[in-house]
Formats: sequence, structure tokens, C-alpha cells
Amino acid sequence: MNILSWNINGIRAAIRKGFIDFLKKAQPDIICLQEIKIDDAKRAQEDFDFIDYQEFWNSAQRPGYSGTAILVKNGIKVEYLPKLKWDNEGRIQALDIGKYYLINIYFPNSKDDLSRLEEKIKWNDKLLIYMKKLEKKKPLIITGDYNVAHNEIDLARPKPNVGNAGFTSEERAWFNRFLSKNFKDTFRELHPKKIQYSWWSYRANARANNVGWRIDYFCVSDKILKNVSKAFILDTVLGSDHAPLGIEIK
Repeated sequence: MNILSWNINGIRAAIRKGFIDFLKKAQPDIICLQEIKIDDAKRAQEDFDFIDYQEFWNSAQRPGYSGTAILVKNGIKVEYLPKLKWDNEGRIQALDIGKYYLINIYFPNSKDDLSRLEEKIKWNDKLLIYMKKLEKKKPLIITGDYNVAHNEIDLARPKPNVGNAGFTSEERAWFNRFLSKNFKDTFRELHPKKIQYSWWSYRANARANNVGWRIDYFCVSDKILKNVSKAFILDTVLGSDHAPLGIEIK
């Protein structure tokens, strides 16, 4: 099974930039999307042409903000788990895909002034409790925009960014705590020393100069890591400030 994930920074913008062509070419079995930036009312007015895909949406209550979506190829039997009542920003989706639960998450950004850092850590901890509860039934595949670079290898300029949003000690400590709960970062497990990024600022020609961050992940329950044959980042694919990433799993 080929599963992709992509923070598309707005579904309508992504479609204008070639998302449908990408979908037809890549042909993932499942693709998880973050930051769709469209509410249910606006989406009802659009004619998205996701041929051969089932659609699952979780829009934020605030119009044009945040939100997630999952597209699943027709013929793949899945069950969409109930939305969480406390997720009013459309950040979390859970899908039963048979042997595993697939979790699609758009983690909060702590903001440049770190005004949302404390809230983010509390939100993350609440989410972790939910995920460990699910894991009692089935192993988890957890993907999305985590909004944190875990280690220095995961961003081009670590020293100047120490303490900045996405590279604070609090966010990195939470990621360590998350991994200590028997989850594995598939890309780093399969590519221990590889330097590759998934997000670039729109400023200072960052993408052209590859001054990026790896803040998007596929993590899995440790007991199914052996089933992951590939973990990759499609960093040449344009259309967002993020690149798509993916895994192949038995």
C-alpha cells in the first residue's frame, strides 16, 4: 500500500497549481492532506474532480482555516472513525484501513512569538492519550504536518533557530516523549543520516537554496516498522510550501 501525505496550504490553491495532475500521476492508494483551508459550505460550491477516490473531510469551524482531508482509492474498504468533539479546528482524522488505524494530523503552529506554544503542548498531550487508546486495538500509522523539526539534521540552519517556533526545546521534548511511547519516525529509521526537507519558507528564496525544515512525518507503531519498505519525500514536487511525503507498507 502506497500512502502519501501533503500539507497543501489550501485545496483550491493546490488545484490551481496542478494537484489533480499530481494525483493522477502518483496514484497513491491513500493521500492525507493538511491545511485544506475550506469550510463545508464553500466546498459544496466547488466541483473537485477526484476521480476514483473516496473523500473524507474535516473542516475547521473557522472558515478558510486549517482543516484536513483524506482521499482513498475506490475499492479500498475503510471505516471513518468519529470526529473528536474537542477538535474544532479540523486537525485530526482517523481511518480504519484494515490491519491499521491511519491518523491524519495537522499539528498546531506555536507561532513566531510562541504565543501558542503552551496550548500546543497541551493539545499534543491530549492527542497522544487518544492515539495510545486507539493503539490498544490496532497499530497506528500517524502522518501529517507535525510543525516541529526533531533534531539538528532536520533543518538547514539549526543554530540560529534554537528557540524559534518549530525548534523550541518544548516542542522537541514533546517529540521525544511521543517517540518514547513506542512510535518510530519512518524516514529517520530508514535513512538515519539523510538530509532532506519537507518545508521551505516563501522568504529569501529558501526553496531554491534548499534552506528547509523536515517538519512532516510518517510515524508508526514500533511493531509494524518492519512492514515499512520505503519512506520518502517528494521534494521536487511543487504546489505548496511543503513537499509531499510517503511510505510503502505491507
